[in-house]
Amino acid sequence: MNTRPDPVFEEPWHAQVFALTVHLNESGQLNWSDWAARFGATLKRHGLSKELNGGSDYFAAWLETLEAVLAEAGAAPRHETETMAAAWEQAYLSTPHGQPVKLNSTG
Repeated sequence: MNTRPDPVFEEPWHAQVFALTVHLNESGQLNWSDWAARFGATLKRHGLSKELNGGSDYFAAWLETLEAVLAEAGAAPRHETETMAAAWEQAYLSTPHGQPVKLNSTG
């Protein structure tokens, strides 16, 4: 019987946004205590708890918090984040199933 451990993250993007946040903390661009307080406030605002299993609701709140922190720091202004999110949405909606999603280059 092959028993593989459950993945730590349900989706690849969950791991990516987590790793990015850890990297920002380790490189001194984000204070973990401040981050935890902000993230807790986001969870509370959405009626979610820290005891969630790390699913999409949890990581959507995580991403929302990270975007807000980066926007306030001037590292990722909201209009740029929104433009990039729209470009990725268009890219995946126009990509045939099973094909890699590629962002059209704008320059």
